[in-house]
Amino acid sequence: MKVLFINGSPRENGNTFLALSEVAKTLNAEGVETEIVSIGKKAVQGCIACGMCSRIGKCTFNDDLYYKIWRAVKDGIDGLIIGSPVYYGGPNGSLCALLDRVFYSLGKELQYKPGASVVVCRRGGASAAFDRLNKYFTILNMPIVSSQYWNMVYGQTPGQAALDEEGMQTMRTLGRNMAWMMRKLSEGNSTLPEQEQRVWMNFIREN
Repeated sequence: MKVLFINGSPRENGNTFLALSEVAKTLNAEGVETEIVSIGKKAVQGCIACGMCSRIGKCTFNDDLYYKIWRAVKDGIDGLIIGSPVYYGGPNGSLCALLDRVFYSLGKELQYKPGASVVVCRRGGASAAFDRLNKYFTILNMPIVSSQYWNMVYGQTPGQAALDEEGMQTMRTLGRNMAWMMRKLSEGNSTLPEQEQRVWMNFIREN
């Protein structure tokens, strides 16, 4: 089993990385392979709703960052965890630009894979950012993995997140819960829920 992590912080080894690494270490101890992909500091192309991905199977903007995630998902993952610092009560905008493209172009591959989000903040806005990230999972039939508390870690200066003992414990619990859910899904009935033919409904009526 393998879990892909997306580190949405421009600081590759910052507090968000520390929080995700705590989850990853717990998963590794449970026998789960992990990979952390960091978005870095470069500008990230957002989705332009061109629909090309439905024709060619991937985003038309095939940059290295997107392709690394596309390749990992295509090669096969069993779970996805997304981490972000909190900017003005929300996730990093560059991360959301990337996730819009990833989830729109890889919806078939990601559905029914367990997902979880992790947010790191100095003081406030964590719950709003947490809710925003979880919306990516709930639009693709992805079960959300919970923990003993909302997946939040506090810290501002480099390394400070490691001092949040409750936050780090929440990360470890998240890792164990993710491993447990993936095992249960793999051990149980592999038949997916029946899906109705998709209905698309716009709210603008033309006479």
